[in-house]
Amino acid sequence: MGDRPDVPDDVVARIDTVLRAWQGVRQESAWVGIRWKVRDATVAHVFGGEDGLFRITFRGEPDEVAAFGHMGPPYFTVSWGSNVIGMILDEHTDWTELAEALQDSYRIQAPASWTSSDLPADG
Repeated sequence: MGDRPDVPDDVVARIDTVLRAWQGVRQESAWVGIRWKVRDATVAHVFGGEDGLFRITFRGEPDEVAAFGHMGPPYFTVSWGSNVIGMILDEHTDWTELAEALQDSYRIQAPASWTSSDLPADG
């Protein structure tokens, strides 16, 4: 097994800019990489894999988890969470699409009273 690389600062900063715009989100070190939480719920987690690739996980509705899982790379699912979607981060990452996914993850994890006034309406 290889070492897990640190996530580049510019990647962390880019994700942090999206997530810190919303009420109650805080960044912290995770067992590996960096995670963003609202209260005790993880909204997103970015980390380097032993294969040298960088990944981010975030929350999604069950139908989204299934859809992303069937799309294949850069998306993946995990065995440890029924509402978790993963994405490989590389030079092909669509940062606008990721920002939208992170917004959805925040909506799922944050108290409903926060998300009703914090985020733009769907549609």
